[in-house]
Amino acid sequence: MARISLDNPQYFLNRDTSWLAFNRRVLEEAEDEGNPLLERLKFLAISASNLDEFFEIRIASMQQQIEDGYNEAGPDGLTLIEKRDVLDKQTHEFVSQQYECWNTLRPALAENGIRVLGLHELDAAALRFVDEYCEKELDPLLTPVTVDPAHPFPRVINKALCLGFLLRRRRRSSMTYTGVVSVPRALPRLVRLPSEGTSDFIFLADLVAHHAVRMYHGYDIVSSAPFRVTRNSNLYLAEEEARSLLESVRAELHNRRKGDAVRMEIEADADPEIIDRLRTVFELDPWQVYPVNGPVNLSRLFNIYEQVQRPDLKYRSFSPRELRLTSKSKDLFEELRSHDILLHHPYDCYDAVVDFIESAAKDDRVLSIKQTLYRTSEHSLIVPSLIEAATRTEVTAVVELKARFDEASNIRWARDLEDAGVQVFHGLVGLKTHCKLSLLVRRDPDGVTRSYAHIGTGNYNATTARIYTDLSLFTANPEITRAVHDVFSFLTAYAENPSYSPLLVAPLDLAEKIIALIDREAEHARQGREARIVAKMNALLDKNVVQALYRASQAGVQIDLIVRGICSLRPGVRGVSENIRVRSIVGRFLEHSRIYFFANGGEEEIYIGSADWMPRNLYERVEVLVPLRDELLRQRVRHEILDAYLADNRKARILLPDTNYIRAWQPLHGRRDRRPPTGTTAFSSQDFLISVAEGKASTPPMPVLSGKSKVLAGARR
Repeated sequence: MARISLDNPQYFLNRDTSWLAFNRRVLEEAEDEGNPLLERLKFLAISASNLDEFFEIRIASMQQQIEDGYNEAGPDGLTLIEKRDVLDKQTHEFVSQQYECWNTLRPALAENGIRVLGLHELDAAALRFVDEYCEKELDPLLTPVTVDPAHPFPRVINKALCLGFLLRRRRRSSMTYTGVVSVPRALPRLVRLPSEGTSDFIFLADLVAHHAVRMYHGYDIVSSAPFRVTRNSNLYLAEEEARSLLESVRAELHNRRKGDAVRMEIEADADPEIIDRLRTVFELDPWQVYPVNGPVNLSRLFNIYEQVQRPDLKYRSFSPRELRLTSKSKDLFEELRSHDILLHHPYDCYDAVVDFIESAAKDDRVLSIKQTLYRTSEHSLIVPSLIEAATRTEVTAVVELKARFDEASNIRWARDLEDAGVQVFHGLVGLKTHCKLSLLVRRDPDGVTRSYAHIGTGNYNATTARIYTDLSLFTANPEITRAVHDVFSFLTAYAENPSYSPLLVAPLDLAEKIIALIDREAEHARQGREARIVAKMNALLDKNVVQALYRASQAGVQIDLIVRGICSLRPGVRGVSENIRVRSIVGRFLEHSRIYFFANGGEEEIYIGSADWMPRNLYERVEVLVPLRDELLRQRVRHEILDAYLADNRKARILLPDTNYIRAWQPLHGRRDRRPPTGTTAFSSQDFLISVAEGKASTPPMPVLSGKSKVLAGARR
């Protein structure tokens, strides 16, 4: 048989079309009548917010490269221009699906007493409120502009709500002018109306249009339309030439709001003359204009979800499981001296992570604290704890300033920390600090100085910890804590060690060792030993890793990949990937944990950490994966967590060789229902894990990894 070339472009899926497929899965949750109504609205808003970032970053970057003369083909064989043409078609189709969804949800909301009204639907009391609101709240903040030689077109900032007008002076009726009103971000995009028995809203754009007659005295308004422009939001930094990375990022953030336009959304029934004038101003090609059958910013629908207190239309609430120490331990440190602890958020409460750092700030026995910060919440409890700790002990913080869209808040935190005496570093030139590490050095009551570490898969952010699934490992293992210390030395001094074992550290050795682990499974399979890979991540894109997985599949290794978002690997191809299965789970919580299981001939290894299998994670960031050394913790990850994900047939979608995703219960040829057929037992991994946290379940309905499933709901949390 002829040797198969694993460089063949047909074995690699395009990253951007794969990402759009992920966002379609998010939109499917908005369309799914099995989800609570307001949760469906939230999924629609999330899909819109996701698409905004896609245009700001991916489409913008692609356009910039094309304009700079680049048109190389990627691993999938598509040139940039070919990819742009594909994305043009797919993004327009996706936007149409979003607005079909909105126009289905709107009447369903109204049936449940949540009404989004137009001006023509307002009663007399609501109209009086609108007039008063326009006069007192709206008018003082608006600046109407009529474009002429003395009044140039105003600078429209990224994603700002605007209204465009065609105006005709009453004294010079033969000529039309362009009018523009840009609406400040301080105003809510959905205004709540006074009402009894219902929750009523009106879009701010409708109020601006209503108020326009007062703003444009002396003009007849020929037509008007709300619009919104998305701009290039990539940061372009010359780090080697920057005197201060903090100042360089701050300056570039200011410029981000003025990046080149990459998309314009505008009301579908807008006058073609308005569209042409705006398109010319923003220098957009026709494909970059998106007429929409509804509000120009669907992500703002999240405001309805937040403001309407209707528990019956949302997911039922649950209380995450608290960390309980054994009766023999006086505190967490004593517990860690006997065994490691693993938490699975949001099912296990995140307070334990915050307490780990907060208690260190108050503990006279703690001699030093080292902490990485990539994304943290606006009201973080961790940063104030580090500030408090700096008054009595040595504190080092590595703050990543280039965490996309969190740069401004990270700059503020960095300055606050520096002012408090914390040693603040911004990582390494050219590399983002993405690892999630906290290291405490403590002189324990027995007089011995020990190190304690927290290593996570998610950010130190208590807010997102309630909606992201992540893992937290607490350990006092000397080998691991020593390696964590060495990683901090790498971050603060660029001091490279020959080995960071037992950790895998990017960009130093993680890629090489991941491929070696995959190749080891292939060798086990060839020798007839137990060989299996189960890998859970956010994205799979690295060509070298994909090819290693193909080689392992060819050797007979059974591989299950749980990839939430982008996946460039094509599963199920005969002779290449027929032993590989790919699934994606999109549900109530954002699947964010990274877990890597290797059967290793019966001596199983499991790694968790911050790194996906993408080039940026493997080569352009500082990332850490840590092995789970404790057998009980490995058992929990295998049988409580990974088994649940692999058994999911409610929120899982399966990637087919033809690049389409189908629901896990759907046959390869047949119906495409959104709900399981009658007689099928539906199993949601996230619902199951909530039940485990509540003490109502212990194992999935069927074990799918090798070995007998065990009851581990209480195992060393």
